[in-house]
Amino acid sequence: MSFEKSKNVEGKSGGRLKSVYFRTFGCQMNVHDTERMLGVLKKEGIVAVDSPSDADIIIINTCSVREKPEEKTYSEIGRYNFGNSKYNSHLRKKGKRPIIAVTGCVAQQRGDEILKRFPYVDLVVGTQNIGQISELVSETFLTGRPIVKTEFPNNLQIESFPRKQNIYTSFVTITQGCNNFCSYCIVPYVRGREISRPIDDILNEIETLIEGGIVEITLLGQNVNSYHDPNEGIDFPELIRQVSTIDGIYRIRFVTSHPKDLSHELISCFRDIEKLSSHIHLPIQSGSDRILESMNRGYKRAEYIEMIARLRSVRTDLSVTTDIIVGFPGESVSDFEDTLSVMEEVEVDNSFSFKYSQRPGTAAANFDDVVSLEDKSERLEKVQDLQRRLTMKSNNNNVNSTYDVLATGQSAKDPKEITGRSDQNKIVNFKGEENTIGSVVPVKIKKAHNNSLWGEAI
Repeated sequence: MSFEKSKNVEGKSGGRLKSVYFRTFGCQMNVHDTERMLGVLKKEGIVAVDSPSDADIIIINTCSVREKPEEKTYSEIGRYNFGNSKYNSHLRKKGKRPIIAVTGCVAQQRGDEILKRFPYVDLVVGTQNIGQISELVSETFLTGRPIVKTEFPNNLQIESFPRKQNIYTSFVTITQGCNNFCSYCIVPYVRGREISRPIDDILNEIETLIEGGIVEITLLGQNVNSYHDPNEGIDFPELIRQVSTIDGIYRIRFVTSHPKDLSHELISCFRDIEKLSSHIHLPIQSGSDRILESMNRGYKRAEYIEMIARLRSVRTDLSVTTDIIVGFPGESVSDFEDTLSVMEEVEVDNSFSFKYSQRPGTAAANFDDVVSLEDKSERLEKVQDLQRRLTMKSNNNNVNSTYDVLATGQSAKDPKEITGRSDQNKIVNFKGEENTIGSVVPVKIKKAHNNSLWGEAI
């Protein structure tokens, strides 16, 4: 593989590729994919930069789960039109032009369409081809020809990769893809069918990360609690139990879970394993049984409420976050009120709420009885207003309590303060010395804010 142009090859970018700029949209899986691509490129001596103006390679890692992030993707790609933007005028004066790559879910879904719409794009890489990013960048660099790589390989594997240094938390992918086919969701089409990674690979990667200074691991997948080891048949609760025995690991988290796969065994992990975080992200999407059935979610409202009750019975300080979609086709006022009432009954600590957006290729794209944009906007505002009140109530309940906080860096608002996350996955800021970063600090909570807590180190 070569990142230095041959004298006999006329390419789009002069000299040698030394730097990459990432713009990442979407979920934790996309953030993890960006880390993965950076790790692969670092092996070739390419370093990350903070500004696209300093980059030899620009990678836009995309999300298509809703219409809005897809539109943001196109807007971002449009910034790098070599002939038109001020940014590229700056590059043209420097006599260089970066390689522009589009990766992720929009790349997977749209493929060749991206090159037709943006002919200055050099590389389109799907979700299951990002492990080849070095080879693909090298090829388009040397030949000057655009490449589209979006096929699903038959022998897909989830591999480990080099991480950046001086961090204390890390994602570890355990599954990829999804088999649920919720009627609104594009994930099975852009991420492929679900595969689980062999447990030995997962444990080996975690042990390597712990040796490198990582103390908190987040097990990652579109649907982590459906994990099933392909060789030994080990399920997700047993995976957590084995991860918890690794020396040096302080805290275990996981995202994202599906309610239909929340087993009694997984609930017992919250009872038995102290290292397992007191937080679960469990998307409900709607509080209406009728809408849940139309969404093909596989559970009912009462079942969800019972799951949360059982979880809190074994872990009393458990924090619950969720996802909510408003304005799904056919959602009546009564259906929407069911969503508000389940939020109040469960008292979710936080939620990610969105207006339903039609995704091409999904079952719901063909549903009638579309909710108006005006109604969607009004309902979303009500959900978010209720959530602000519930979050503030939850945060106020933390005042005067003491929590162990993993200090991860300096506060963005006040460099004299340290920031980190509690066991409940809440942001905690406190006055402290820089040498506390990377350690676990007991903090007594003194103040509650809308999105964070403030306290004093004990």
